[in-house]
Amino acid sequence: MAKKKIDEDALAEAYNRALALEKAGDIDAAVKAYEDVLAIDPEDHGGAAVRIASMGRGETPVKAPDAYIETLFDQHAEVFEDVLVEQLGYHVPVLVRQRLQALGLGPFKRMLDLGCGTGLTGGTLRDIVEDITGIDISENMVEVAHEKDLYETLFVAEVEDFLDDNDEEPFDLITATDVLPYLGALEPLFFGAADNMTPGGLFIFSSETLPDSALAGRPYMVGPHQRFAHAESYVRERLTATGFELIEITDINVRMEDGQPTPGHLVIARLAAE
Repeated sequence: MAKKKIDEDALAEAYNRALALEKAGDIDAAVKAYEDVLAIDPEDHGGAAVRIASMGRGETPVKAPDAYIETLFDQHAEVFEDVLVEQLGYHVPVLVRQRLQALGLGPFKRMLDLGCGTGLTGGTLRDIVEDITGIDISENMVEVAHEKDLYETLFVAEVEDFLDDNDEEPFDLITATDVLPYLGALEPLFFGAADNMTPGGLFIFSSETLPDSALAGRPYMVGPHQRFAHAESYVRERLTATGFELIEITDINVRMEDGQPTPGHLVIARLAAE
């Protein structure tokens, strides 16, 4: 079936109208306008479903739409590191290295860097891993990473799809820094990581969270910046259910947003031996 061509002008008009209504605080009208956006662009390149959820309406999606993530990162690939590191104070890859050293973990044979972006995590761990494979949904991001010559192998793919389809030899280290803010339900990621890992291998990832009062008993929700926040209890439960043993969970500031720290967790887990 041929893809329906999107009316770009109508889409831009509807999206800008929705944004303006959201900014003005007219939530009902903004939700209606974002629904108009979804009608024009069902694949949701602009992340309208996530924005509706961030206003506390509609169903919380199980993940951000692939088209949205791809568009978001393709647009920002060239300036990504500068914005993330310099402006948003993102240092999760450095924290990963510090925790591995403090716990005396490594070196590693094969690392899988999920959502590798431009290679921040791969570059930070390069000297303690023999072979690194990077995955990212954004082709532009992967091109930037490729130019750095940090990875033995790079794939343009959606993380869960890759984990589902991959039949290469397993990894003894899997990292997912800044992946969980685009996922709600964590089972596909955690099961996929377990399926692609050697027994005793390490799974390291960062997540963002919100106060219990905001989460209100929910396992995850879309926060005010259109990123998923996860309850620590949910992360712990899902790890155990998918065969991982928690080594440590550290409270961290993931990044600055509007001058405020974004609370989150850095998690290190080990796949239980058979």
